[in-house]
Amino acid sequence: MALDKIMTIAASARNDQTVRLNATASNLANSNVMSSTPEGIYKGKRAIFETIMQEQMSAYEGIEGGVKVSEIITSDKLGQRIYDPSNPNANEQGYIYSSNVNTVEEMIEMLDASRAYQNNVEVISTAKELMMRTLEITKV
Repeated sequence: MALDKIMTIAASARNDQTVRLNATASNLANSNVMSSTPEGIYKGKRAIFETIMQEQMSAYEGIEGGVKVSEIITSDKLGQRIYDPSNPNANEQGYIYSSNVNTVEEMIEMLDASRAYQNNVEVISTAKELMMRTLEITKV
């Protein structure tokens, strides 16, 4: 496999990790949103990745493989019901509902996505360095 293909694959993975980081940032930003109904709460989102195989390349000309975001799913986990009759968002019974986002899980997700992004940047950097060394060899 040529080094430029390696860079393309790593770039596709890096871009998808950016989508994952954006979803995590959105989840963290909305983790404290309250609602008077369970249906009105913010529900966490996750990026689902799909492998791009060489046989499926008709839509992705010039790419030998990689990953793509196939969809962004919304969590169906229930939020927490909190009794707080003084809250302006409280319903008639005095309850408010919080987002179903767990900040600890989101921080772990963010760290994992960040590491995966860094790894793909390192792959691109190493491939670039190998290309430069190959050019140096051909000069002699």
